Amino acid sequence: MTKETFQLEGQAGRLDKVLTDLLPGESRSTIQKIIKDGLVSVNGQAQKANFKLKGDETLLVARRNQAVEEDSLPEPEAMDLDIIYEDEDILVINKPAGLVVHPSKGHLKGTLVNGLLHYLNGNLSTGSDFYRPGIVHRIDKDTSGLLVIAKHNAAHQALAEQLLNHDMRRSYMALVHGQVKAPQGTIEAPLQRDPANRLRWTVAKEGKYALTRFQVMENFENATLLDLELETGRTHQIRVHLEFIGHPLVGDPVYRKGLDHIKGSLVHDMSGQLLHAYALKLQHPRSGEWLEFKAPLPRRFEEVLDQLR
Repeated sequence: MTKETFQLEGQAGRLDKVLTDLLPGESRSTIQKIIKDGLVSVNGQAQKANFKLKGDETLLVARRNQAVEEDSLPEPEAMDLDIIYEDEDILVINKPAGLVVHPSKGHLKGTLVNGLLHYLNGNLSTGSDFYRPGIVHRIDKDTSGLLVIAKHNAAHQALAEQLLNHDMRRSYMALVHGQVKAPQGTIEAPLQRDPANRLRWTVAKEGKYALTRFQVMENFENATLLDLELETGRTHQIRVHLEFIGHPLVGDPVYRKGLDHIKGSLVHDMSGQLLHAYALKLQHPRSGEWLEFKAPLPRRFEEVLDQLR
């Protein structure tokens, strides 16, 4: 049995619908069954699927693993890892674009978790479920950059609390379409799963609170280099927010509103979004010391900037 705690931040509505957003890897029927089996509690009390949440509750979700076959668990795989920092509690990795962070049902090989299991001989925190040992936070497959990994549960809990309290700072470099006129700004727009396409998220007033800060680093003829800082960490947050303000990420195959007219340009033909998690600041889970890490832009990102210049 794995247990996961969620502190709601404005996600009001029916319990089953809120859980659909919180557990994107689970089908609606699975979520209904979890609730029916009494495996979801709201402020310590089991509730029905139609229970109305105000948006400030604490949810505890328990999920059974007994039905999972041993041979379906993630297996260790030898992998080259770009390790920025390591001690007895944590590991900081610079993930390349194209690498999936953790396995999912039906996709159990070739992920960062498989490489971590091999490198650390399985010595990782249990994570939020058996597919995600050691994983405290995630970035998209085609996003590169820094991730902190927990080697044991005490470290995982301490780091997860920093994320929940917005104490962990995560900064990104992004190349976006068009010239961003304001030198800096804040994008404050709530997010929810797109009801018309479950692979997308969209801005909606009834969604989860989300805030992204940006600063213009360099303007090009048809693109802008931005420094972004996440105040919250919603799924696809940066990608959705940038599309929302009319400046989608260069190379993003999903969030491209307003770009269908662009044909044949350098930035249009890039595969995968140019988004890099270049800085990470956190409090060490054991010593309490504040640590800050940085990772340079990938070569592919730098080459595109050189050509634009």
